Amino acid sequence: QVQLVESGGGLVQAGGSLRLSCAASISISSIYVMAWYRQAPGKQRELVASITQDGSTNYADSVKGRFTISRDNAKNTIYLQMNTLKPDDTAVYYCYSRRVSSTNWGQGTQVTVSS
Repeated sequence: QVQLVESGGGLVQAGGSLRLSCAASISISSIYVMAWYRQAPGKQRELVASITQDGSTNYADSVKGRFTISRDNAKNTIYLQMNTLKPDDTAVYYCYSRRVSSTNWGQGTQVTVSS
């Protein structure tokens, strides 16, 4: 079981930036895929960005060019740098990990973007 702890959420004005962090309880070099998902009120959870062991990244069309996912294996942490935030980015953001044997979720961190 992997414990994932998110931090960095908060309230920001449209056009602003936030950086989310997700600290894992094990070495992330052993985790095949890590990702950020988000869920807005009344909507389904959706993939925001993912990063694989070899550093390959994937982004939702709605965040391409604004968000950047990265990983620091030495700190067992992944990040989501969010720039040019929009009110539509308001959601609870969840960290996700997938290994051969299991998938795990963090508890989520709230991001609120005011117009």
